[in-house]
Amino acid sequence: MPSGDMGGTLGGRAYRRRSAGFAYVLLLVAVSVIGIVAGSSLSLGSQMARRDTEQSLLAIGLEFEHALRAYAGVLENATSVSAAHGPRTLEELLKDPRTPAARRYLRQIYADPMTGRETWGLVKDPAGFIVGVYSLSEGRPIKQAGFETARVDFEEAQTYAAWVFGLPRAPSRK
Repeated sequence: MPSGDMGGTLGGRAYRRRSAGFAYVLLLVAVSVIGIVAGSSLSLGSQMARRDTEQSLLAIGLEFEHALRAYAGVLENATSVSAAHGPRTLEELLKDPRTPAARRYLRQIYADPMTGRETWGLVKDPAGFIVGVYSLSEGRPIKQAGFETARVDFEEAQTYAAWVFGLPRAPSRK
C-alpha cells in the first residue's frame, strides 16, 4: 500500500470526527439562540397583553365615570360638585331607583379587567354615596405618563388601585 493512501484515509476519519464535533457545537448554539428568542418573545407578548388589559381598565373606568357623572347630573366639563351625589350601590347605575321609568347609566357592571371580577373598590363620600371606583389590583401600571389632563393624578401611580374614576371630588388613592 502506498503511504499516501494510508495517511489520507486516517486523515479523512480525523477530519470527519472534527467536523462532526463542530456540527454538534453549532447545533447547541442554534438551540440556545432559539431558546433565548422564544423566551424574549413570550415576555414581550405578556407585556403587550398587559398593556391591552390596562387600556381596557382605562376604557371601563371612563364608562363608570360617565355613568357616575350622569347619575349625579354633573356636566362633562365640571371640575367641582356641590349638591350632586352618586348612587349608594353600583347596581343603581343599571336602573335608577329615583325615577319610575327605567333609566340606565350602564348596560352592565363591567368586570375589572385586571382582576377578572365584577368587584370594584368604591370611594364613598361621608354620606355613603359612591363618588368613585377603582381596580382592586395591586399590580404596578406599565403606563406611568402621557395621560390626558383629567388623569394627570394617574401619573407615577404605584398600583392600579390609585387610578380612581369618578366625580370631580373623588379623592386619589395614592
